[in-house]
Amino acid sequence: MASSSPAILPISNPQTTTTTTAAPIATPAFRAFISNITDTVRHGFSQRRPWYELVDRSAFSKPDSLSDATHRIRKNYSYFRVNYLSCLAAVLAVSLLTNPFALLALLTLLAAWIFLYLFRPSDSPLVILGRAFSDTETLGLLILSSVVVLFLTSVGSVLISALMVGIAIICAHGAFRAPEDLFLDEPEGAPAAGFLSFLSGPASNASTVAARV
Repeated sequence: MASSSPAILPISNPQTTTTTTAAPIATPAFRAFISNITDTVRHGFSQRRPWYELVDRSAFSKPDSLSDATHRIRKNYSYFRVNYLSCLAAVLAVSLLTNPFALLALLTLLAAWIFLYLFRPSDSPLVILGRAFSDTETLGLLILSSVVVLFLTSVGSVLISALMVGIAIICAHGAFRAPEDLFLDEPEGAPAAGFLSFLSGPASNASTVAARV
């Protein structure tokens, strides 16, 4: 008598699918934002004037009047715009490096804006202590945090002091540097280029990429 083998029951291994949300630093919008800022800064540095023209002592003279000093500042700023902005950034950097608390607070605030609001996926709400926050609530928390950091701590005074020192240096140089030997290749009323263009360029490009994703 032939023995019948037991029936083999099919075994199914259900695969659990987990949905993972890409980290903000890996999103195309964030990569486009960083890439555009890098390209803009590199382009801005390529537009700077030779530094020896900025410190040429033979070109310094006392302005004849306040209006002459104002005219010199305007013309020198149009010519040395990128150099002046570089000097201002250097003053800010030195001021922040000598104040570690202010530097850490600003970096934390910047990271919070980038990762919690600007490039956070819309389908993953912010959850703190088991409570989910909407985009409006997250924006309100970030604005409140920015006000506290900038106006209720020493960070605001550090930034304002550095800006005042940088602007004073730029105005003093522009007033005493005779611009007669400078040849502008663009009209004085032309829109600002260089480092200031990253305020609109990368942000718009990043938002465009985010809209497509």
